[in-house]
Amino acid sequence: MLGKLRALRRRHLASIDALLVSPLVLYCLLSASEFANGSYIGGGKAIGLWGVLGLSAVLVGPLFWRRRFPLHVMALISAVSLVQWVTGIGALPANQAVLIAMFTVAASCPLPWAIGAGLVAEVGTAMVLQSWGDLDLELFFSASVFVVAIWIGGIYLNMRRRFVANLVDRAERAEKERDQQALIATAAERARIARELHDVVAHNVSVIVVQADGAGFAIDSDPDQAKRAVEAISATGRQALAEMRRLVGVLRDDGAESEEYAPQPGLGQLDDLVRQVRASGLPVDIRVEGTPDHLAEGLQLVIYRIVQEALTNTLKHGGPGVSSTVQVVYGPRDVLLRIADDGRGAASATGEGGHGLIGMRERVSMYGGDVHAAPKPGGGFLVVARIPAGGAR
Repeated sequence: MLGKLRALRRRHLASIDALLVSPLVLYCLLSASEFANGSYIGGGKAIGLWGVLGLSAVLVGPLFWRRRFPLHVMALISAVSLVQWVTGIGALPANQAVLIAMFTVAASCPLPWAIGAGLVAEVGTAMVLQSWGDLDLELFFSASVFVVAIWIGGIYLNMRRRFVANLVDRAERAEKERDQQALIATAAERARIARELHDVVAHNVSVIVVQADGAGFAIDSDPDQAKRAVEAISATGRQALAEMRRLVGVLRDDGAESEEYAPQPGLGQLDDLVRQVRASGLPVDIRVEGTPDHLAEGLQLVIYRIVQEALTNTLKHGGPGVSSTVQVVYGPRDVLLRIADDGRGAASATGEGGHGLIGMRERVSMYGGDVHAAPKPGGGFLVVARIPAGGAR
C-alpha cells in the first residue's frame, strides 16, 4: 500500500507542486497592481504592471520544478533576486520564492547544500533590509528567526524522509529474507518428504519381494502358506499406497481441498512394524526398557524410521536364515536404539548407495544425536543411535 502511494505521488509530482505554489501565485497576481507604481516596502524603482508580472513570473515559475531540480531552482531564483537588488527594484511578494526554494534544498539535498542555501537566504534577507536604509540588527535578527525556522523545518523533513526510507528498506529486506526462509523451509520439508518416500517404498517393496519369493517357493508344496504370503503382499501394498498417497498429497500446490491422510507413524506402531517384518519371514526379537514419557511426535517418527530402515536393510541384504534384535532404551536424557542382525553385514553398508543410512544420519543429526552403522566383526550388521530426548535443534 505504501509503495502504491509513493508511485502515485511520483506520477503526479508536477500537479502537486503546482497546487502548493498556487497560493503564492494568487497573492502575486492580486498584489501586482499595488506594486506596479513602485509602492514597495522600503521603496524601490517602479517597473510598471507588466514589469511586476514578468519579474514575479521569473521568480515563481521555477518553483514548479523545485522537487526535480532543487539546486538549479535555488540558484536561478537567487540570481534573479540579486539582479533585482542590484538594479534597485524593491522587494516583491514573489521574492518569497527564495524561502520556498531554500526549504526544498534543505528537505531534499545533503547537509552541505542545505547549509549553503540557508546562508544564501540569510544574505538575501540582509541585502533587502539594507536597501531600506541602515541595516537594523534587531529587525535582521527577527527576520533571521523566521528564515532559520523555515530552514530547520526543511532539515527535519529531510531527516524524517531518510529515516522512513531506511525503515522501508529494512522492511523490504526483512520481507525478502522471510521469503527466502520460507523457500528454504519448503525445500527442507520436501527433502524430508523425499526421505519419507524412500523409507516407505524401500521397506514395503522389500517386504513384498520377500513374501513373493516365499509364495513362489511354497505355491506347490504348501498352498496355505503361499496364500498367506499373497495376503501379506496385498496388505503391505495397500499400506504402502496409503502412506505414499499421504506424502505426495503434502506436495500438491493446487490449493484443492485436502483429504484425510493417515497420521505419521510413531512409537505406537513399532509393534505393528515388528509383526509385519516377522510375517515377512525375518525373526525379530524386540526389547524395550524404560517408558517413552512425553516424547515429541517428530522424535517418535525418527525412532520408528530408524528401526524400519535397519530391519529393511536386514530383509534386503541379510541373506537366508538371518535374524534380528531390536533394543530400545528410554533414558532420562536420551533414547538409545540398537538394531543388530547376524546376516551378511557388508552388503547392508553398500546396498543402494547407502541412501537409507544417510537418511538415518540426517534424521538423528536434526535432533542433535549420533548414529553408528557398520558391519559387526563377527558377522552381521549393527546400528546404534543415541538421540537426546530434548527435541530438535
